[in-house]
Amino acid sequence: MKIQLALDRMTLSEAKSIVEEVHDYIDIIEVGTSLIKDYGKKSIQFIRSEFKDKVILADIKTCDEGEYEFKAAYEAGADIATVMGNSPIETIKICYEVSKKYKKHIMIDLMETDDSKIETIKTYEDAILFVHLPKDSENKSLIDMFQSKKQLYKDINRLAVGGGINEKIIVDIEVINPEIVVVGSLITKSKNAAYTAKRICEKLQSGR
Repeated sequence: MKIQLALDRMTLSEAKSIVEEVHDYIDIIEVGTSLIKDYGKKSIQFIRSEFKDKVILADIKTCDEGEYEFKAAYEAGADIATVMGNSPIETIKICYEVSKKYKKHIMIDLMETDDSKIETIKTYEDAILFVHLPKDSENKSLIDMFQSKKQLYKDINRLAVGGGINEKIIVDIEVINPEIVVVGSLITKSKNAAYTAKRICEKLQSGR
């Protein structure tokens, strides 16, 4: 399992410092939606220039204008860009085609996406599908949300999970066995980010 570090609600300088601290324990750097809204494409360009050895995800949450937004993200340095699963299927198709053209990756965020739409989205077998507990719903459980639709999610080829990740549920993630675990404030708000990131790595590897 890969760890994706979500960088949100911070300055670019703070983002750089956190990544430097946890560099050895993460696989993907997510330039979060709030960072992109605050700094625009500069945020993607900055993280790319500072961390050339890491995979960079731009969480642009595209809902329309798929070609323009995905091209902009990839040209700014992103390896992965995100589109919302509840956006028009035409938009998802365009984003997927752009990802192929640029030889990059696409993540489709399944937040508030109905089951029949997810079945259609699953036909994009090399896309990363993100089962996402919304920030505003983090009083709920990611594990419970996943288990309630286990049959729907079980045959997803490339699965990412995130939202409300804490140390208590990290060990339960092993049951889901995703390709990517998205972790944000558990690391970024920790008093010792490196120690926390290391513990997450160890727990994901050991299942304890």
